[in-house]
Amino acid sequence: MAIGEFRGLSKAEAKNPHFGAVIGVSEFLSTTGVLTTSQRRRIVDQALVLIDDVYVHLPLKRAMHAVAPVQALKLLRRKVNVISERQFHSEMIEIFKGLRDLHTNYILPAPDNQHTAFLPFLMEEFYDGDERHYVVSRLIAGFTHSHFRSGAEITHWSGVPIDQAVAINADREAGRNEAARHVRGLDNMTVRPMSMALPPAEEWVVVGYRRNDTEREIRLPWRVFQPDSTNEGDAPGAGKEFASAVGLDLKMELTNRARKALFAKTAVDRSQAVADLKSKGKRGKKKLAAFMGANSSFPNTFEFRTIPTDQGDRGYLRIRTFGDPGPQAFIGEVVRILELLPQDGLIVDVRGNGGGIIMNGERMLQLFSPSRVEAEPLRFINNDVTLAIAKTDALGGFAKRWRRSIDLSLLTAAVYSQGFPIESPDITNAIGRRYAGPVVLITDARCYSTTDIFAAGFQDNDLGTILGVDNNTGAGGANVFRHSLLRQVLPGPNSPFKSLPGGADMRVAIRQTTRVGENNGLPLEDLGVTPNQVHRMTRDDVMEGNRDLIATAAALL
Repeated sequence: MAIGEFRGLSKAEAKNPHFGAVIGVSEFLSTTGVLTTSQRRRIVDQALVLIDDVYVHLPLKRAMHAVAPVQALKLLRRKVNVISERQFHSEMIEIFKGLRDLHTNYILPAPDNQHTAFLPFLMEEFYDGDERHYVVSRLIAGFTHSHFRSGAEITHWSGVPIDQAVAINADREAGRNEAARHVRGLDNMTVRPMSMALPPAEEWVVVGYRRNDTEREIRLPWRVFQPDSTNEGDAPGAGKEFASAVGLDLKMELTNRARKALFAKTAVDRSQAVADLKSKGKRGKKKLAAFMGANSSFPNTFEFRTIPTDQGDRGYLRIRTFGDPGPQAFIGEVVRILELLPQDGLIVDVRGNGGGIIMNGERMLQLFSPSRVEAEPLRFINNDVTLAIAKTDALGGFAKRWRRSIDLSLLTAAVYSQGFPIESPDITNAIGRRYAGPVVLITDARCYSTTDIFAAGFQDNDLGTILGVDNNTGAGGANVFRHSLLRQVLPGPNSPFKSLPGGADMRVAIRQTTRVGENNGLPLEDLGVTPNQVHRMTRDDVMEGNRDLIATAAALL
């Protein structure tokens, strides 16, 4: 078995303008700081406030997973002065991960939360019958090796059979169901945002692979870089107006941004082309119009094309995020794209979409419905802190509608408030149907939050068939707030929310979504959306642009 080793930086790492400095793990670790004992206690105390007083899923998580996060945090507080920095962060991460909720996270202090660790390739999975395989799907630009190339099949990871190695990694992830943990474990093998995960303990991995029936190994070092979009926030298009309406798996969003910078130069080029043409004003207007006939003005969000099939041309729309732009521009662009695509059948592909602005998903449902759609209601957990949140006028008084039922909970003993949609049903249905042909929705276990809400609404309002590449979506049903946003909602010296040290932050699921239609009243959290049919990804799907998947979806139309 031949052993190869990749040394040094690739040309892409040296020249890519979307990278900051690219360094090794040990060099990065030398830049990290140390929290004082009082700073650690502040972090634990604020986590207790979030989990015990704001976290909407706590009764559900206690019942489904037998977790005790409040007690775990109290125990951690007792020993913050006798454990190492890495142990402290590790225990905080594990307590939050134990909730199995990708909305509710501990975000490490700077500089960890601004950086991503990576290996110079992407690994994806496919099935041959019931047998799962792992293949190198992409290499970072400038990486060259005589044998380790795209299409090589991964067999081992530092001596561990690859399927077992992915399973071990998946056990460290917070995904609710087995499918969700597996895909996040797979993603984390080669691209690891360090906002919610510690830097790799190992400085390199030895990858066993097979190419041309020959077994080989290569040693690859972990590298660390700072994507240029790390600090865009949870949903860049949300802004202040929609800051209270975010539903997002932040780690998935950060992973997607890093993968784009590392491996998707074409997507980066499209984004730059749009920006360049827009900057030219009238001079670029004609070129922009021609470009927009085959591309979206938001190339980070949308990709579309016409697909020829045996039954005629069909439309294909990929939505990579619901986070950018805001609802008016988002829905306007979807309507424009729908008008450009064939009207006899449409495939909407939301795989890998971690969510974004909830209204982007909710308003989109009407475009495919012959009648008014029903949006999913949201509800708070009832206590004094959520009542104070409901009474505030901050963020436009976003929670006023929930105030009365939270206030009455002292009399009714209700655990949850009444449920209301995030915006008026008249706004959710203001445009109406814009696509009359049949629609197939493609999902996977990476779909989360707003994407989960969109998929649930698609199913609950009976808008078409759902084709999943996994047995379930990620099962995230909530509106999420950062701790820093809660400090804006309840400011001042008497606020339960205090500043966090070192750039640390936290996120918490604050409003829980429940389903409508035949699933009326069921929580989306932990249950997710089960597709009507499952398609296991093939090698041709991974290496040839989802060829078999799209053929299966087109046949369902």
